[in-house]
Amino acid sequence: MSTQRDFPPAPELAISRWFNADDTPTLAGLRGEVVVIEAFQMLCPGCVSHGLPQAQRIHQTFGDELTVLGLHCVFEHHEAMTPVSLEAFLHEYRIGFPVGVDDYESGVTTPITMARYQLRGTPSLVVVDRAGRIRVHAFGQADDLLVGATLARLIDEPLP
Repeated sequence: MSTQRDFPPAPELAISRWFNADDTPTLAGLRGEVVVIEAFQMLCPGCVSHGLPQAQRIHQTFGDELTVLGLHCVFEHHEAMTPVSLEAFLHEYRIGFPVGVDDYESGVTTPITMARYQLRGTPSLVVVDRAGRIRVHAFGQADDLLVGATLARLIDEPLP
């Protein structure tokens, strides 16, 4: 049986701007909920064909049982991936869940949240349990059945 020490705490998100959000989501504010974070870039083929569609399916399937957040990580092609471009992208792909633009430090290639989570690239899927611990940390295409089964278990898992 797993203990709290087996799973690392999820670092807070560093977001410069939110889309599709009435307020400013934080992991601290979402404590008690299962949170799915889909890290993507709008010019990433794997994100467009696998990561974001999976996040949309999770959002549609589990509804209010969990929270889905998008994390737009710009680590290349900065001139093309502006907030205006992202807004149009989210509209065209009908992304309805909140999406935050990962903040960055001047002169540093990797965005802040991407570095905090030690993401290797995009698409990446991170699942945070009700206690704020990272339970899934996947790079590339994650299997729908495994992700769905894991989410169902975490939704049913009581707070420690």
